[in-house]
Amino acid sequence: MPTVVDATAERWDDLAAVFGSRGDASRCWCQWFRHQRPGFYATTSEQRRADLQQQLAAEPPPGVLVHDDDGAPAGWCAIAPRAAYPRLSSYPVAAASADEDGLWAVTCFVVRVGKRRQGLAEVLLDGAVDLARRHGARTVEGYPLDTSVRTASAAELFHGPLSVFLRLGFTEVARTSKARPVVRLALEEGQR
Repeated sequence: MPTVVDATAERWDDLAAVFGSRGDASRCWCQWFRHQRPGFYATTSEQRRADLQQQLAAEPPPGVLVHDDDGAPAGWCAIAPRAAYPRLSSYPVAAASADEDGLWAVTCFVVRVGKRRQGLAEVLLDGAVDLARRHGARTVEGYPLDTSVRTASAAELFHGPLSVFLRLGFTEVARTSKARPVVRLALEEGQR
Protein backbone atom coordinates (compact mmCIF):
# COMPACT_ATOMS: atom_id res chain seq x y z
CA MET A 1 0.00 0.00 0.00
CA PRO A 2 1.38 3.48 -0.85
CA THR A 3 2.42 5.62 2.09
CA VAL A 4 2.41 9.41 2.32
CA VAL A 5 4.94 11.40 4.35
CA ASP A 6 5.62 15.09 4.84
CA ALA A 7 8.35 16.38 2.54
CA THR A 8 11.03 17.35 5.03
CA ALA A 9 14.77 17.96 4.75
CA GLU A 10 15.71 14.36 5.58
CA ARG A 11 13.60 13.21 2.61
CA TRP A 12 15.38 15.40 0.05
CA ASP A 13 16.91 12.45 -1.83
CA ASP A 14 13.45 10.91 -2.27
CA LEU A 15 12.05 14.18 -3.58
CA ALA A 16 14.98 14.62 -5.97
CA ALA A 17 14.33 11.08 -7.28
CA VAL A 18 10.68 11.98 -7.96
CA PHE A 19 11.64 15.15 -9.83
CA GLY A 20 14.32 13.34 -11.82
CA SER A 21 16.67 14.95 -14.29
CA ARG A 22 14.40 15.44 -17.32
CA GLY A 23 11.10 17.14 -17.98
CA ASP A 24 9.28 20.10 -16.51
CA ALA A 25 9.57 19.02 -12.87
CA SER A 26 13.36 18.94 -13.05
CA ARG A 27 13.43 22.48 -14.43
CA CYS A 28 10.73 24.05 -12.24
CA TRP A 29 11.34 22.36 -8.87
CA CYS A 30 7.85 23.52 -7.85
CA GLN A 31 8.83 27.18 -7.80
CA TRP A 32 6.47 28.45 -10.55
CA PHE A 33 3.90 29.75 -8.07
CA ARG A 34 6.44 30.93 -5.50
CA HIS A 35 7.62 33.75 -7.82
CA GLN A 36 5.90 36.28 -10.01
CA ARG A 37 6.69 35.69 -13.69
CA PRO A 38 9.84 37.86 -13.92
CA GLY A 39 11.27 36.39 -10.71
CA PHE A 40 10.84 32.81 -11.87
CA TYR A 41 12.58 33.47 -15.18
CA ALA A 42 15.38 35.33 -13.41
CA THR A 43 16.35 32.12 -11.60
CA THR A 44 18.13 29.07 -12.95
CA SER A 45 16.97 25.50 -12.56
CA GLU A 46 19.80 25.01 -10.05
CA GLN A 47 18.59 28.00 -7.99
CA ARG A 48 15.02 26.68 -8.03
CA ARG A 49 16.29 23.27 -6.91
CA ALA A 50 18.17 24.93 -4.03
CA ASP A 51 15.05 26.96 -3.14
CA LEU A 52 12.94 23.81 -2.84
CA GLN A 53 15.61 22.11 -0.77
CA GLN A 54 15.63 25.11 1.57
CA GLN A 55 11.81 25.06 1.78
CA LEU A 56 11.96 21.43 2.94
CA ALA A 57 13.97 22.57 5.97
CA ALA A 58 11.27 25.05 7.04
CA GLU A 59 7.93 24.65 8.81
CA PRO A 60 5.41 23.83 7.60
CA PRO A 61 6.69 21.36 4.99
CA PRO A 62 5.96 22.53 1.42
CA GLY A 63 4.20 19.33 0.44
CA VAL A 64 4.02 15.57 0.72
CA LEU A 65 5.69 12.56 -0.87
CA VAL A 66 4.20 9.19 -1.66
CA HIS A 67 6.18 5.95 -1.62
CA ASP A 68 4.91 3.00 -3.64
CA ASP A 69 4.20 -0.50 -2.31
CA ASP A 70 7.93 -1.28 -2.46
CA GLY A 71 8.90 1.85 -0.53
CA ALA A 72 10.31 3.69 -3.57
CA PRO A 73 9.55 7.42 -3.89
CA ALA A 74 6.80 7.75 -6.50
CA GLY A 75 5.19 11.21 -6.29
CA TRP A 76 4.89 14.66 -4.79
CA CYS A 77 2.13 17.18 -4.11
CA ALA A 78 2.84 20.82 -3.27
CA ILE A 79 0.61 22.56 -0.73
CA ALA A 80 1.11 25.71 1.32
CA PRO A 81 -0.80 28.71 2.62
CA ARG A 82 -2.05 30.54 -0.46
CA ALA A 83 -0.04 33.61 0.56
CA ALA A 84 3.17 31.57 0.07
CA TYR A 85 2.42 31.52 -3.67
CA PRO A 86 2.73 35.13 -4.94
CA ARG A 87 1.95 34.13 -8.53
CA LEU A 88 -1.56 33.04 -7.57
CA SER A 89 -2.48 36.71 -7.14
CA SER A 90 -2.07 37.21 -10.90
CA TYR A 91 -2.78 33.67 -12.14
CA PRO A 92 -5.97 33.77 -14.23
CA VAL A 93 -7.51 30.60 -12.76
CA ALA A 94 -6.82 31.56 -9.13
CA ALA A 95 -8.05 35.12 -9.74
CA ALA A 96 -11.59 33.71 -9.62
CA SER A 97 -11.28 33.39 -5.84
CA ALA A 98 -9.81 35.54 -3.11
CA ASP A 99 -7.21 34.68 -0.52
CA GLU A 100 -8.50 34.50 3.03
CA ASP A 101 -7.28 33.58 6.47
CA GLY A 102 -6.55 29.85 6.75
CA LEU A 103 -6.68 29.20 2.98
CA TRP A 104 -4.11 26.75 1.64
CA ALA A 105 -3.52 25.98 -2.04
CA VAL A 106 -2.61 22.74 -3.82
CA THR A 107 -0.52 23.84 -6.78
CA CYS A 108 1.37 20.88 -8.17
CA PHE A 109 1.47 17.12 -8.56
CA VAL A 110 4.45 15.16 -9.85
CA VAL A 111 4.16 11.40 -10.31
CA ARG A 112 7.12 9.50 -11.71
CA VAL A 113 6.93 7.89 -15.12
CA GLY A 114 5.98 4.26 -14.62
CA LYS A 115 3.92 5.12 -11.51
CA ARG A 116 1.17 7.10 -13.24
CA ARG A 117 -2.45 5.95 -13.59
CA GLN A 118 -2.23 4.00 -10.32
CA GLY A 119 -4.30 6.32 -8.14
CA LEU A 120 -1.32 8.08 -6.57
CA ALA A 121 -2.69 11.59 -7.22
CA GLU A 122 -5.63 10.82 -4.95
CA VAL A 123 -3.33 9.42 -2.26
CA LEU A 124 -1.13 12.52 -2.56
CA LEU A 125 -4.07 14.92 -2.37
CA ASP A 126 -5.44 13.18 0.72
CA GLY A 127 -2.00 13.47 2.35
CA ALA A 128 -1.68 17.13 1.35
CA VAL A 129 -5.07 17.95 2.88
CA ASP A 130 -3.98 16.18 6.06
CA LEU A 131 -0.75 18.22 6.14
CA ALA A 132 -2.71 21.46 5.76
CA ARG A 133 -5.20 20.44 8.46
CA ARG A 134 -2.39 19.61 10.92
CA HIS A 135 -0.94 23.08 10.33
CA GLY A 136 -4.14 25.03 10.92
CA ALA A 137 -5.71 25.31 7.46
CA ARG A 138 -9.42 26.09 7.39
CA THR A 139 -9.89 25.61 3.66
CA VAL A 140 -7.90 23.93 0.87
CA GLU A 141 -8.17 25.19 -2.69
CA GLY A 142 -7.08 23.62 -5.98
CA TYR A 143 -6.97 24.58 -9.65
CA PRO A 144 -7.38 21.24 -11.45
CA LEU A 145 -7.96 20.42 -15.08
CA ASP A 146 -11.38 19.09 -16.05
CA THR A 147 -10.33 16.18 -18.27
CA SER A 148 -13.97 15.47 -19.17
CA VAL A 149 -13.90 18.75 -21.12
CA ARG A 150 -10.37 18.61 -22.50
CA THR A 151 -7.83 15.81 -22.69
CA ALA A 152 -4.38 16.68 -21.47
CA SER A 153 -0.82 15.48 -21.67
CA ALA A 154 0.92 14.29 -18.52
CA ALA A 155 2.80 17.60 -18.41
CA GLU A 156 -0.48 19.55 -18.35
CA LEU A 157 -1.82 17.56 -15.41
CA PHE A 158 0.52 19.12 -12.88
CA HIS A 159 -2.55 20.79 -11.31
CA GLY A 160 -4.23 17.39 -10.98
CA PRO A 161 -7.44 16.18 -12.61
CA LEU A 162 -10.77 17.52 -11.37
CA SER A 163 -12.10 13.99 -10.79
CA VAL A 164 -9.51 13.37 -8.06
CA PHE A 165 -10.50 16.52 -6.17
CA LEU A 166 -14.21 15.72 -6.45
CA ARG A 167 -13.71 12.18 -5.13
CA LEU A 168 -12.12 13.66 -2.01
CA GLY A 169 -15.04 16.00 -1.34
CA PHE A 170 -13.89 19.25 -2.96
CA THR A 171 -16.62 21.36 -4.54
CA GLU A 172 -16.36 23.68 -7.50
CA VAL A 173 -16.54 27.36 -6.51
CA ALA A 174 -15.63 29.03 -9.82
CA ARG A 175 -14.68 28.25 -13.40
CA THR A 176 -12.51 30.61 -15.40
CA SER A 177 -12.66 28.58 -18.62
CA LYS A 178 -14.42 25.44 -19.79
CA ALA A 179 -11.67 23.16 -18.47
CA ARG A 180 -10.29 25.12 -15.49
CA PRO A 181 -12.37 25.13 -12.31
CA VAL A 182 -11.43 26.36 -8.87
CA VAL A 183 -12.33 23.86 -6.16
CA ARG A 184 -12.39 24.12 -2.38
CA LEU A 185 -12.65 21.84 0.61
CA ALA A 186 -13.70 23.32 3.96
CA LEU A 187 -11.93 21.66 6.86
CA GLU A 188 -13.91 21.20 10.01
CA GLU A 189 -12.20 21.56 13.36
CA GLY A 190 -11.50 18.26 15.01
CA GLN A 191 -11.38 16.30 11.74
CA ARG A 192 -8.62 13.78 11.22
